[in-house]
Amino acid sequence: MQAEVRLSIIIPCYNAAATLGEQLAALADQQWDRPWEVIVADNGSRDDSRRVAASFLARMPNLRMIDASARRGGAFARNEGARHARGTALAFVDADDVVAPGWVAAIGNALDRHPFVASRFDIDRLNRHSWLSRIRRNPQADGLQQVSYPPHLPHAGGCGLAIERALHEQVGGFDETLLRLMDTDYCFRVQLQCQVALAFVPEALVYVRYRDTLRGMLRQTRERAIANVALARRYGGDRYAHRRSLSPWLAYTRRWMRQLIRATRIRRREQLAEWLRMNAWLIGLLQASWRYRCPPLAI
Repeated sequence: MQAEVRLSIIIPCYNAAATLGEQLAALADQQWDRPWEVIVADNGSRDDSRRVAASFLARMPNLRMIDASARRGGAFARNEGARHARGTALAFVDADDVVAPGWVAAIGNALDRHPFVASRFDIDRLNRHSWLSRIRRNPQADGLQQVSYPPHLPHAGGCGLAIERALHEQVGGFDETLLRLMDTDYCFRVQLQCQVALAFVPEALVYVRYRDTLRGMLRQTRERAIANVALARRYGGDRYAHRRSLSPWLAYTRRWMRQLIRATRIRRREQLAEWLRMNAWLIGLLQASWRYRCPPLAI
C-alpha cells in the first residue's frame, strides 16, 4: 500500500526555462522522512520550461508535470496544481526562486505545529550581480510582512507559503481575478475565514530573485500600487469609498512636491532608481484612483 503523501510542493511556471532548473535542482537535493511530491503547473509556457522540467523526471521520481494553461495567471496555476495534488498539505514556491538546503523538512515539520506557515527570505544570493539590489529591502528577513490598511493582518510572499489542504479548499484557493498580490489576499482570507494565524518559520529559507532591470522594477512597483488600492478597498469597506473631500488630493500633491525636492539631491544612479520607484508608486496610486473612482490613498 502506497504511503499517504504529506506535502505537495506546487511550482506555477510560465516561460521560466532560464530559472526553473535551478529550483528543481535545489528540490532534488532535499531530504525529508515523510512522503512528498513536486508539481510543476505549466501555465502555457512558450519556451523550454516543459523540457527543463522533464529533464528532472529520472532524478526526481516524486516530480509531476501538469497542464495549467486553461487560464493565464499565477493564481490559476497554483490552484490547478492544488487540484492535482495528492498531499494533505500544500506548499507553494516560484519557478524563479530557489529553496535553501533543508527547506522541505523545515516547512513540512512546521505544519505539524501550525496549519499555515511562511518562509524566511534571502534577497542577496540571487541578486548580488544587479546594482538594483542595493536599493531593495528584504520584506521577510526577520518576520512576516504588514500592510497599513485594514484588515491590518500579517501576510507573506507566495513563494514559501505552506498550508493544510483543508484550509486551502475552505477559502477556495487563490483569487484568480487578481494579477498582483494574490498571495496577500490569500493570507488575509485564510486568517479571516479559517480563524488561524500565519506563522513565520525562520529555519525555512528561500532565496528570492527580483526583477533585474529598472523597467521591470518600475512596472512591478506601479502594478503593486494599484493592487494595494484594490485590496484596501476590498477589506477597508466604507473607509475607502468615494469622498468629495479635497484632503486626500492635497496629501497626494504634497507627496509629489517632496519628490520634486528629492530630485535636486540625486547624485548616484541608486538614488535615481529609488526616486523613479517612488514616482512609479505614486503613478500607480493615481491610476487606481481613476480606476476605482476614489481619492488617492495614503499607502
